[in-house]
Amino acid sequence: MSDAAATERFLARLAYRFQTPSLLDDALTHKSYLNEAPDPARRDNERLEFLGDAVLDLVISEALLSRFPQAPEGTLSKLRARVVSEAALSQVARRLELGGALRLGRGEELTEDRDKPSLLADALEAVIAAIYADGGIDAVRAVVLSAFADLLDNLSRPEVTDHKTELQEVCQRAFGGLPVYRVLGESGPDHHKQFEVELSIRGEVYGIGAGRSKKEAEQRAAHHALEKLKHAPGS
Repeated sequence: MSDAAATERFLARLAYRFQTPSLLDDALTHKSYLNEAPDPARRDNERLEFLGDAVLDLVISEALLSRFPQAPEGTLSKLRARVVSEAALSQVARRLELGGALRLGRGEELTEDRDKPSLLADALEAVIAAIYADGGIDAVRAVVLSAFADLLDNLSRPEVTDHKTELQEVCQRAFGGLPVYRVLGESGPDHHKQFEVELSIRGEVYGIGAGRSKKEAEQRAAHHALEKLKHAPGS
């Protein structure tokens, strides 16, 4: 079961107010809730999820065409797949605190974690469809571009995806081994975590990186390590 306070927190982070609240009610209702408490005036979120998937693809496709005007179709498709993946959607849903606002059946509460990626991703797509039905494409575009801003910005920074692979190849050639990453610590609330990662090669520290996820911190540590290796004597 969700509560009103959790729903208000979610709406505050979403930064959108529904003209037709019943659309939001449907988007937040998992089928397990209605299985236990049938209500002819309410639907579960599966139909909205179906629509939200298409609406999200459209808005993200528009954003990618604008950000990468020279990119070929194949590259754009791969970038879109990263942004609308289950992992990415659940990340956005957690930041919005969507899980606490969901209406789940009691049995589902016992067996399903509100933080489960697939559950969060599906619910976020349903919410996106509800906004589209409530306020139209301009409203949903504004919400999506705001909620997905970090993910879209990361696509513009090659180091987010390339430095670890590059460093791995360098280490295999030069040292016959792989770099080792170690999390030094994490700080901040769950929706805005900051991680710090140390990277060592053959026991020597070559880089330290920070980021909103372990992967981002590792990428930045790898970038620092590459810079150190490039400027090392004899390199």
